[in-house]
Amino acid sequence: MNQDDVTRQVNRLVHGHGDDPFATLGRHMVGDRVVVRCLWPRAEHVVLIGPDGTHLADMSRVHDEGAFEGELPSWCDYRLRATDARGRVAEQHDAYRFGTPLSDLDLHLIGEGTHEYLYRKLGANVCVMDGVRGVHFAVWAPNAQRVSVVGSFNGWDGRRHVMRRHHEAGVWDIFVPEIDAGEPYKYELIAADGHKLPLKADPMGRFAEPPPGNASRVENSDHRWRDHDWMKGPRATANQPDAPISIYEVHLGSWKRHADGTPLDYDELANELVEYAADMGFTHLELMPIHEHPFDGSWGYQPIGLYAPTCRFGPPDACRRLIDRAHQRGLAVIIDWVAAHFPRDAHGLAEFDGTCLYEHADPKRGAHMDWGTLIFNLSRREVANYLIANALYWVREFHVDALRVDAVASMLYLDYSREDGEWIPNEHGGNENLEAIEFFAELNARVSAAGGTTMAEESTAWPMVSRPVSEGGLGFDYKWNLGWMHDTLAYLSEDPLARKHHHDKMTFGLVYAFSENFILPLSHDEVVHGKRSLLGRIPGDLPARLATLRAYFAFMFAHPGKKLLFMGAELAQHTEWAYQGELDWALLDAPDHRQTQAAVRALNGLYRQCPALHAGDAHEASFEWLVAEDRDHSVFAFVRTFGADEMILCVSNFTPIARSQYRIGLPRDGAFSLLFDSSNVGTDTDIEQAKLLDSAPIPSDGRTRSITVDLPALTTLYLRWHAD
Repeated sequence: MNQDDVTRQVNRLVHGHGDDPFATLGRHMVGDRVVVRCLWPRAEHVVLIGPDGTHLADMSRVHDEGAFEGELPSWCDYRLRATDARGRVAEQHDAYRFGTPLSDLDLHLIGEGTHEYLYRKLGANVCVMDGVRGVHFAVWAPNAQRVSVVGSFNGWDGRRHVMRRHHEAGVWDIFVPEIDAGEPYKYELIAADGHKLPLKADPMGRFAEPPPGNASRVENSDHRWRDHDWMKGPRATANQPDAPISIYEVHLGSWKRHADGTPLDYDELANELVEYAADMGFTHLELMPIHEHPFDGSWGYQPIGLYAPTCRFGPPDACRRLIDRAHQRGLAVIIDWVAAHFPRDAHGLAEFDGTCLYEHADPKRGAHMDWGTLIFNLSRREVANYLIANALYWVREFHVDALRVDAVASMLYLDYSREDGEWIPNEHGGNENLEAIEFFAELNARVSAAGGTTMAEESTAWPMVSRPVSEGGLGFDYKWNLGWMHDTLAYLSEDPLARKHHHDKMTFGLVYAFSENFILPLSHDEVVHGKRSLLGRIPGDLPARLATLRAYFAFMFAHPGKKLLFMGAELAQHTEWAYQGELDWALLDAPDHRQTQAAVRALNGLYRQCPALHAGDAHEASFEWLVAEDRDHSVFAFVRTFGADEMILCVSNFTPIARSQYRIGLPRDGAFSLLFDSSNVGTDTDIEQAKLLDSAPIPSDGRTRSITVDLPALTTLYLRWHAD
C-alpha cells in the first residue's frame, strides 16, 4: 500500500466509509520494513515504545485528522504513547495489532442463527489476547457502513476504535486492550446512506448505567455459586406437573422500601425477600421483568437490555446472589421474560443499524399500536437466535429455573388488537403467526434441554399451549389460566346473596381444567388500573370481606392447577398496587390481616405436604365434584385424591349464612378429620383437628353414603379422609 492508498483509506475511516480498519491501521510489513499506523485525532505527537517503556521510534503525522505512521526496528511488541496539545500523555497497546477471537465456526453459527452461546461471542467480553487483558467487543449490524465502539477509554470518539467487519455474518468486532469490567461504552454506527445514528447501547450488553444514563457497561462475573445441591437435585423436579408449585410474584422495586423511599437492593432482597417467601411456605419466587428498561412505569415489560439485569438494584453479580440465596432456601426462581416487543428509544434496538434490523419494517407486522412498541421480526434467523440465546443465558448463567413468557397471544396472532386492514395474513390467508409458532417450538425445546421450564401467559383458547410439539402443541410446560382468574374474581365481586346467579363462574373452570398444565394466577395485572385490590373487589363489611378472601384462597389452593399470588395478596391489601411505593406492611398490626397472612402460610404448608392437593393437577382422575349445583346456598364441595390412600374434601360456603349439618355425598366410606378452617386459622380458637366425622349410610348427591358438616359463613374447610 503506497502513501496515496494510505491517505485514501484513512480518509474513508475518518469519514465513515471504512469497514476494514485493520488493513490500514496497526502493524504491517511494507517490503522489508515494519510499519505501524494509528489514528489518534486529538494527539499532537505519538511515539512507539517497547513493553518496558523504551523509545522505539517517533511517528509522523500523515493525515490532518490525526493519522500517524512510524517504523519499528523489527516485528516486535510495542505500545503507543500520545501527547495532546495540553501536554497530557496517554499510553496504550494498539488495538489494531490484535486479531479476533471469533472463529470461522462462530461466524458460521451466527450467520445461520444457531449459536446457543451467542452472548459469549457478541457483546463485551473480558478476555486475554497475546498476553494482554482487555475487552472484546462484537455487534451484529449487517447494514451499517461503519461501526465503532466508544467510551471514556477513547473520549467517546468514533474515529478511535473503528471495528472490523465480518461480511459473512454481518458482525463487527475489535479487541480493546487494557480496559476492564465496569467500563461504560456504546456503539457509534453510520448507516448505509452515510448518516450517523444516535449512539446505541449494546444489544448484548450485560450491565447498564443507572437511569437516566443509558450506556452499556462491561461485565465480568466473579460470582461463585453455592447452590450446587439445588442444581444437582431439586431443580430437576421442582417444576414437574406432579410437584407442588406455589408462586410468590414480586416487583422488586415495590415489595419493601427503606425509610427514605429507596428500594431494597439485590443483596437486601436476598436476605429479606427470600427469607419471607420461604417462611411463608412458597415454593417459587417469580420476579417481574428484571431486564434493563428505560421507563419505570413499564414495570420492566418494555425491556431495552434483555441480557442485563436492571442496575436499579445493583450489579449483575448481586442479582446472581439473590437467585443463589433463593436456591439455598429451597425456592425455585422464575423470571418474567419479554420477547413480544421492545421500546422505540433511540439508544435501543429500533432501526439499530439504520434499517429495521430487529423489527419488521411494515408497521402492520412490526408495531404494537396499543403499547407504542416494536415487534421482533422472528422471520430473521439472527433475531430468533438473539432471543433464544437470551433465554438460555438466564437459565445457564443466572441459574434461573423457569421463564414466564409474557404476552404470548400478541405473538401468536397476526391480528392481535388490530382492525381489518391493519394486519397481514399468513401465507395460507390465516391470522396465525407461523414464525412465532416455529419460534416457540425451538425456544421451548432449547430451554428444556438446558434444564429450564417455560410458562406461557396466553389469554386465548389457542389449543395445546402446554403440550409437546410432537403432539401438535407449542411445547410450553405450563399455561396461565386467565379464564379461571377472571371468572372467579367476577364471582367474588358479586353481592353474596346474588352469587347464586353466577354459580357457574366457580365451576366452569373444571370443564377445561385438564386440557392444559395450568397455573392459577392472581397476578399483578388484577390489582392495577382501577381493578381494585383483591380485597377491594369484595362487597360487604371488612370482616366479611376478609373472611371471603380467605375462603377464596383456600378454594384456589384445593382447585386443580398450580398457584400464583402477587405480593400483597397475603396481607389483604386495601389499595391497588403502586409501583412507586411499597406493600402496606402496617396492615399486619391488625389481627384480621395477620389471620389472612397466616391462612396463606398454612395453605402453602398443606399444599406442599399433601400430594392429593398437587400431584394430580394434570390428571382428571385426581378431582371429583361432590356438590357443584347448589346455587341457592352458594356451596361447593369436591375431593382431591392421590392413589387409594389419600383424599381431601374441600367444602366452600360463599354466603354470610352458616349452614348447619350440611349433608355431602361421599365417593368412599370412612371418616373425616378437619384439616383446615379458613375462618379460624391463625386465631386462638383453632378447631380441634383430631375430631372425626363419620360417614353414614344415608344417600345424598347420588351417592349411597354421606356426612354432615357444619359450614361457617364465608368459609372453606378441608377435611382429610380416613379409611375405617
